[in-house]
Amino acid sequence: MTIYIVFVSWTDQGIKNVKDSPGRLDAAKKMLSDMGGNFREFYLTMGEFDMMAICEAPDDAVIARMVLMLGQTGNIRTRTVKAFPESAYREIINSLG
Repeated sequence: MTIYIVFVSWTDQGIKNVKDSPGRLDAAKKMLSDMGGNFREFYLTMGEFDMMAICEAPDDAVIARMVLMLGQTGNIRTRTVKAFPESAYREIINSLG
């Protein structure tokens, strides 16, 4: 499975209803699980983003679908990056010649 790092920021609506956030996280975990992926780790963060999740998904389309569906709720905005594990990093660097 591919690893993705999802940076999350609350919208005005999301922070207004922040007490509902744990339930929304549970729903997001179930949504991704139903699509064949999972949340490996989740963090409340300080700084530019409010939360960060490390997720696994079978492909880019699955993670894109999940973040779009979450965005439709109006509670969060996301920024997602694809992450390569160390073994892939080494393979990519070694392939440079």
